[in-house]
Amino acid sequence: MPEAPSAAARDLVATMTGFARTLRAAGVGADHQRTQGFLTALGHLDVAAERDVYWAGRLTLCSGPDDLARYDRCFAAYFAGERPRQGRPRTTVTVTRLTAEPYGSRDREEAGEQSAAPATASEIEVLRHRDVARMTAAEREQVNRMLALLRGARERRGSRRFTPAHNGVLDSHRTVREAIRRGGEPARLHMRTHRDRPRRVVMLVDVSGSMAPYADTLLRFAHALVRAEPRATEVFSAGTRLTRITAELRHRDADAAMLAVSAAIPDWSGGTRLGEEIKALLRLADPRGATVVIASDGWERGSAELLGAQMARLSRLAHRVVWVNPHKGDPAYRPLTAGIMAALPYVTDFVAGHSLAAFEDLAGLLAAGTRGPARTGRRSHA
Repeated sequence: MPEAPSAAARDLVATMTGFARTLRAAGVGADHQRTQGFLTALGHLDVAAERDVYWAGRLTLCSGPDDLARYDRCFAAYFAGERPRQGRPRTTVTVTRLTAEPYGSRDREEAGEQSAAPATASEIEVLRHRDVARMTAAEREQVNRMLALLRGARERRGSRRFTPAHNGVLDSHRTVREAIRRGGEPARLHMRTHRDRPRRVVMLVDVSGSMAPYADTLLRFAHALVRAEPRATEVFSAGTRLTRITAELRHRDADAAMLAVSAAIPDWSGGTRLGEEIKALLRLADPRGATVVIASDGWERGSAELLGAQMARLSRLAHRVVWVNPHKGDPAYRPLTAGIMAALPYVTDFVAGHSLAAFEDLAGLLAAGTRGPARTGRRSHA
């Protein structure tokens, strides 16, 4: 009978598969087969040697040259260590060697002990599922670094424009023009097909007082979406008024973008009038065919009836409506507030937004999307 794997072996597998998930979120082709190859390679190497882990992952998890830069960034962020040097360095670089510490050292630091080491790989795996409202400043900074690595891919949709293709419908104009150039001699048939483009995302982030613990993280997720598809993303903040913040989020650096957003939003930590703001959103941002993401806990100070009416209008126009509620990550949470109860009948997907893992799932939802008609009569509130 085969021997059951030890706890240390299970922890190692969980840590390394978590690294592979991080790579996939950043756009590296680290699929299941490549992950299995990575784990098999580690079985023949010294997993305590950082160089061995680095090269095992680089040779098994990357699918092409485009993945190498992303892999290096993810490795540095996930393992918080110095990656092996490649060839002779052109300049002298000073690197601070970071030592691993067992999980729980944060508690000792809060008790008064001094420690400058950031989160290690095992800590990051725990942080992926931790509520951001309960994190220390150092843990939140680590999660912000991981959020900056999100790929922010989009579901593709067909457009009305055509592009040349090997298969598709006959492109009569190009075919006739080539025949004319040949003096009327028969020419090969040219084909064309519809182009595809990323589906637009319109995101509304609640920055009221009840959402204060989550607003910064949600805005950083929005920054990753804008950075990935700047022409197919619109972001608004919602408080006592609606504010367009897309331009501020186009800064390449996430911290610079957050500073610009802070200066642009006049109603931080105020109340929420979601019904009026969704009405304004329908006027300012055309939601037709777009995926609309509303990040809010649903505490509505205005009229719940108005919110329900505007959500009904929005659901008829949008491709899908995704409601992100940070409190949904709590197993004891029940959607009982008047705002949530008025909105849920018109929501396609009701998802959590309290942790790094929840944001990775949301990014995957926006990348996969749905195929076929936008309205199927089914709602996902689980």
